[in-house]
Amino acid sequence: MPHEAISVFDIFKIGVGPSSSHTLGPWRAALLFLQSLEQKHQLLQVTSLQVLLYGSLAKTGKGHGTDVAVLMGLSGEDPVTCEVALIDEKVQRIRTTKKLLLQGKHEIDFDPATGVEFLFTESLPYHPNALTFMITLVNGEQHAATYYSVGGGFVQQEGEQGAATASVQLPFPVNNAGDLLHWCRKTGLSISEVVMENEHSWRSEEETRKGVLKIWQVMKECMYRGCHSHGMLPGGLQVKRRAADLNKKLLQGKTYEDYDSWIKAIRAGGSDFKYILDWVSCFALAINEENASFGRVVTAPTNGAAGVIPAVLHYLVVFCDGYNDEKILQFMFTASEIGSIFKKGATISAAMGGCQAEIGVSSAMAAAGLTEVLGGSQRQTMMAAEIAMEHHLGLTCDPIGGLVQIPCIERNTMGAIKAITASQLAQQSTPDFAKVSLDNVIKTMWDTAIDMSHKYKETAEGGLAVNIPLSLPEC
Repeated sequence: MPHEAISVFDIFKIGVGPSSSHTLGPWRAALLFLQSLEQKHQLLQVTSLQVLLYGSLAKTGKGHGTDVAVLMGLSGEDPVTCEVALIDEKVQRIRTTKKLLLQGKHEIDFDPATGVEFLFTESLPYHPNALTFMITLVNGEQHAATYYSVGGGFVQQEGEQGAATASVQLPFPVNNAGDLLHWCRKTGLSISEVVMENEHSWRSEEETRKGVLKIWQVMKECMYRGCHSHGMLPGGLQVKRRAADLNKKLLQGKTYEDYDSWIKAIRAGGSDFKYILDWVSCFALAINEENASFGRVVTAPTNGAAGVIPAVLHYLVVFCDGYNDEKILQFMFTASEIGSIFKKGATISAAMGGCQAEIGVSSAMAAAGLTEVLGGSQRQTMMAAEIAMEHHLGLTCDPIGGLVQIPCIERNTMGAIKAITASQLAQQSTPDFAKVSLDNVIKTMWDTAIDMSHKYKETAEGGLAVNIPLSLPEC
């Protein structure tokens, strides 16, 4: 069986909310399409463009901002560096002028109201998240390209699955938890050390460390913003932000102008169980309220589950004396490897596996990262991941109005708390007597995903999405 090479930077990506599969993925697909046009010297020859959204991208695309993401991508904007505060303005300009500047270079007539078509009743067989770009050139030729947003911001062009990682040879190839445990036993390395050795196949250690710490910085900035931003979330559900109010209540009304003084004040509040529980929830709420507001977030491994890992990392930093770069790196490397194993053995796409594939995987990743940093063995670390996922099995994805708000935001608090509990259980357990392995639970998760009704796979056609009747305005 060939080993798929997945880097820590594949699992953790800097991007824009609210969804890695429905926003970041289509955005990146648009950029890839532009890149292919430039390589073929066709970009300046385009006279018309049509975008078709299929399956889950159509059914919940409005709530997830899929059309917005496609327009930004086709404009040549980078989701990592673009000014998020200007997204609405830029998209509105396209809608008003009915002009689209492809790659910021070539202007064509384009009306988003008709140029982006939501095919609610059509799906493509490979994956529910599919989109097709169709163009006409000045000479009358027509061309089309189809891309699949397969979860976590990963994008695959039709007919090119797996090509991107085939050329990378890792010293410690891993397809499943058994492989990972084999390398740990053979080398004596921890999980994070195995990951670091594999990352050398792509870049230097210095570059890897710098990149991961940049991701951590984005997480911190996102959390700080979320804990200090008030108001309603966009989309029409009238969901009020809660993190800022909870932050203010826990700090007894005191304010702090920078992240470090804020963290210091939180730490000084003590270690009462309820106090810690409230802060972990606040951390997770803050990230996902930013995500729901088209803020800059880190997929971990998805946007809808972006709050779990930062919340558990901040639990480590604030309440477990984990505030140093080495522990952050150790946590992130370990978590990323668990995420990659879930992607290889099952899915990290809610459109394929329900919310167990997002919150469940992120909780398993966080549990593993926390366990290794707190001194757990390799087997205890994998056991923590297994426990966290075992108690998310069957979790459905049923977003109200197709928005990443209800129940998504609160689910991040639950995933974070379960991760911490799973880590505690694993550290107090002897893995020799465990009845369920990490590979067992990954297979079970995939079996469950296959059996799960499509209504509960990010279609907004079942569960809370149909039992909470709401009238949303046109986006």
